[in-house]
Amino acid sequence: MSTIKEYLSLGHSHCDELFANMEDAVAKDVNTSIEAYLEFADETERHFQMEERIMFLEFETKTGMIEGPTAMMRHEHTQMRKLIGDIKVSIEDKNKDKFFGNSETLMILMQQHNMKEEQMLYPMAQQHLSAQSNRIIDMMQSMVVKK
Repeated sequence: MSTIKEYLSLGHSHCDELFANMEDAVAKDVNTSIEAYLEFADETERHFQMEERIMFLEFETKTGMIEGPTAMMRHEHTQMRKLIGDIKVSIEDKNKDKFFGNSETLMILMQQHNMKEEQMLYPMAQQHLSAQSNRIIDMMQSMVVKK
């Protein structure tokens, strides 16, 4: 079984791959790109919920840090959800310029966000939650996404 850091970092890599696929699909034909968008949006939301509903809560319970790094990560998730929604509108409107403007902003935000999680939050979580790693990863893997 992997560590929490390894498991969630792999999720970042997978979402990055789906993001690139979405951009390629829009560049080729915006009219047929909604499926690539939905795959990216759904998997990104699943990742956010694994963090927010499981890992962040476990971390906060163990450390007592409620207004610390997890609060900032939730705030950034909210910002990214807004951009992901804006991207959907630009695809529905067949507006490639708006799409690529929003996707560039999202890409920068995701890169900065992922770096903070991978270099700071995930190592902290692993340090405090190492004894519960397997249970937490199992819960994240089996989680059903709330729509």
